Amino acid sequence: MGNRGCLHDAQGRIRRQYIGRRWIICLLEFKGRHRAVMSPGHYTELFFLDEASALAAGHRPCAECQRARFDLFRESWAQANPALAGTTRPSAVSLDAQLHHERLGPVVDADRTCRSLETLPGGTFITPDERLAYLVLDGELLLWAPGGYTPQDVREFRFRARVLTPLSVVRTLSAGYPVDIHPSAVQ
Repeated sequence: MGNRGCLHDAQGRIRRQYIGRRWIICLLEFKGRHRAVMSPGHYTELFFLDEASALAAGHRPCAECQRARFDLFRESWAQANPALAGTTRPSAVSLDAQLHHERLGPVVDADRTCRSLETLPGGTFITPDERLAYLVLDGELLLWAPGGYTPQDVREFRFRARVLTPLSVVRTLSAGYPVDIHPSAVQ
């Protein structure tokens, strides 16, 4: 589940895309907490297929309900992005600032364009046309859908694709961060 702040009004209509820079990935179950979805005045629940999808959207693991994942992510992120991190354990605030910049800042096409699957780590998302999204996993492409992934019979990468996953996260995946991926990807 993701969280970008309170995005809805009292009638449950989405009124904005985000509030603030803290976009986090939370567990669906944590310490027996229960809440009504889209409660007025509270954060808007966003549901993702898996961690790879949430990372591609620019979210990072929650420091409360996913403390071990958060610590592993920020240590892997710092190792993969030393010029951005400045420390071996960057704060959530500094991670959020960089991810926010990558989500909304100017995009350099050369940095976000991919011609070869071999250059991308597993867990990265790409799009050839801004309509379809594909997960890269073990050199293969899996078509994303809300309910799971579908393998594609793609032996050769014949199109230029835009990398959807933020580049600092792509580097983090390349450094070995073990992203959680929906079981449909490995069936």
